[in-house]
Amino acid sequence: MSLIVAGRFTTFPAAEAAAQQLFQRGFVEEDVNLFFVNPRGQHGRHAAAHDLRTAGTAPPGNAHGATLGATLGAVAGAVAGVAIFTAFAASLPVVVLAAGIGAWLGARVGVFVHQRRSTTVHHEIVHHEWRDSGVLVAVHVCEGNQRDAAAVLREAGGTDLERASGHWQQGRWADFDPTTTPVPLGELNQQPV
Repeated sequence: MSLIVAGRFTTFPAAEAAAQQLFQRGFVEEDVNLFFVNPRGQHGRHAAAHDLRTAGTAPPGNAHGATLGATLGAVAGAVAGVAIFTAFAASLPVVVLAAGIGAWLGARVGVFVHQRRSTTVHHEIVHHEWRDSGVLVAVHVCEGNQRDAAAVLREAGGTDLERASGHWQQGRWADFDPTTTPVPLGELNQQPV
């Protein structure tokens, strides 16, 4: 894990100016990463359908439930079709045809029942996100120069200074997750350095 210090800027030109100031203070390009963070709730992060099903909060109309409903309906319809026409001593082709029609109708009813049940229950997934949108300037630092990087970011107009542990690979913060709560650099966010 790498130590990372980051600050938020409202525009790319302001973030680029901060990066230039970092370079002038001895930081190298491989240790500075600029990227845009979308507004809260717009990160395209959704829980996997499997996780939702196991938590009992499957979204309405999920494929797993519809498939199960169709399968159960098809089996029940086929059995009902065979039972009805066998009771009247129908020929084998008529019984097979009745089983097919019963399976088709049963599948339709099973899907309908599942969809009807799914739309009456509404589950909402809430993500609490604390990071504001903007251009984030992230700096790969060590214990010895983290305060210098934070001071440069703040002097350049950066806000919401934060500290993180993450994977820094090929000149960028590789495992950045915009939905995680940032760890503020409290003392540097409020006081002049």
